[in-house]
Amino acid sequence: MATPQEDVDIAPFIDHALLNPAATPEHVDLWCQEAERFNFAAVCVYPAYVRQAADLLQGKAPKVCTVIGFPTGATTSAAKLYEAQEAVENGATELDVVINLGWLKAGKLNELHREIGEICEETGQTVKAILETALLTDAEKRQAAEICMEAGVAFLKTSTGWSGGATVEDVRLLKEVTKQQVGIKASGGIRTRQQAVELIMAGATRLGTSRGPDLIRQRDTLDKEY
Repeated sequence: MATPQEDVDIAPFIDHALLNPAATPEHVDLWCQEAERFNFAAVCVYPAYVRQAADLLQGKAPKVCTVIGFPTGATTSAAKLYEAQEAVENGATELDVVINLGWLKAGKLNELHREIGEICEETGQTVKAILETALLTDAEKRQAAEICMEAGVAFLKTSTGWSGGATVEDVRLLKEVTKQQVGIKASGGIRTRQQAVELIMAGATRLGTSRGPDLIRQRDTLDKEY
């Protein structure tokens, strides 16, 4: 008999990420096909591929997500805003924006709030603030979360995947801070279906992973075993 965790349908949580710097247009085609086939929430591609993904997914359920200021968050506010606006013009409806970690650690909180708030206001799209939790103390995670929520983000995202990945503990912390006012995207290092389910059970409402089809097939394998 399947357990409650085994019954979780993880597909609608998945942002099917293609953030390998060597990704080609052929990879984008495949990721979009897989996103539609498996009923994933979105594909997440680099800005250079947003228009291609938007064309491929026009009229289809998966959303087109892209990354802004990725992976360091240390580009200028003007560059981030331009990148975000161009991505929206090309068809992106979700923007995963890396916050400026240096500003957070230096106490430049007004600058951090202003940068994220401007992107939210000027684009009018779903913004997910990437906190890069592996590089932050718990106090900094809380502070960053509160600032980004005040600035108008729709989601808090744990990680880029370049400096560590999502943990159940971080998702629980963010759930405590957000009080379900915004979504939580767990991202980075999600390699098994069990990890995905544990993150969902902890409070994640989206999962960023390049391994979505593999995670779905793991469920199919479990079903065959029963």
